[in-house]
Amino acid sequence: MQKKPDVLWLSESPYLKCFDQRLMSQLTKRSTVRRWKYCQTIDEPCSADAVVEALHEYLSNQAAKADAAKSKVHLIGHGVSGVVGLLYARRYPQHVASLTLLSVSSSPAVNWQAHYYALRKLLPCSREVILGQLTRLLFGPQAPRFTTALSQLLLRDLDSNLTLHSLAHQTHIPAGGVEVPLLVCSGEIDDVVSSQQQGDWTRWLKTGDRIWHCPKGRHFFHFYHYKAVAKTISGYWSQLALPSNDAETTLPADSIAAADSAPSLASESTQSSVSWC
Repeated sequence: MQKKPDVLWLSESPYLKCFDQRLMSQLTKRSTVRRWKYCQTIDEPCSADAVVEALHEYLSNQAAKADAAKSKVHLIGHGVSGVVGLLYARRYPQHVASLTLLSVSSSPAVNWQAHYYALRKLLPCSREVILGQLTRLLFGPQAPRFTTALSQLLLRDLDSNLTLHSLAHQTHIPAGGVEVPLLVCSGEIDDVVSSQQQGDWTRWLKTGDRIWHCPKGRHFFHFYHYKAVAKTISGYWSQLALPSNDAETTLPADSIAAADSAPSLASESTQSSVSWC
């Protein structure tokens, strides 16, 4: 009997974590999932390095309590949280069993926040107007009240959480892969992580690494198509647990249809049974 994967979901965006819950609930059926949260305070500088070191302190403490063979975790994160996971896996691969990235560009600093600040410089519009336009790009057409609510979430995320960019400064993070096993998932029609940026990940894939495109998925594809995403991720973790001679089977990634219908934003949020760190 295979041991359940030990998974750590990275969450650097408290206002956007609601979009993770459905996928987390699916993953807990086959895995032990914990969530690591980082809350940016108004007195702290926006520093990805500081977040990486805070994560390292947490995982080092966890490793000290466990056997060496059990100290590695499968990291997963969406957007800027995935970027933190990428930076951590590059710096401390000894603590990482695998890395799963959701909506992370091959140029890691290119995210929806970078698009927001680029538009602020180019267009003579208020931030509310620009956030409304970004909402339509990220989530697709919505009823006006949902567009307004989603824009408010993005605004709070900009003002309160880890942000790699500002009007005065654009952060650069070198492109490249990681030593650990890697699964890169993205939406097929993501307007933030373009198809070219998605394809560029192939330059840094190792044997056993995977790229999966969610059919009809946008930037938050894991919210709408959580069942197909969970099936892909769980399948990848299961392959990593197989003997090396059996692990070369290719994931039927693109054949996994997003059979779960895209749920309405108005539907009730699924309660997750995850354990909280």
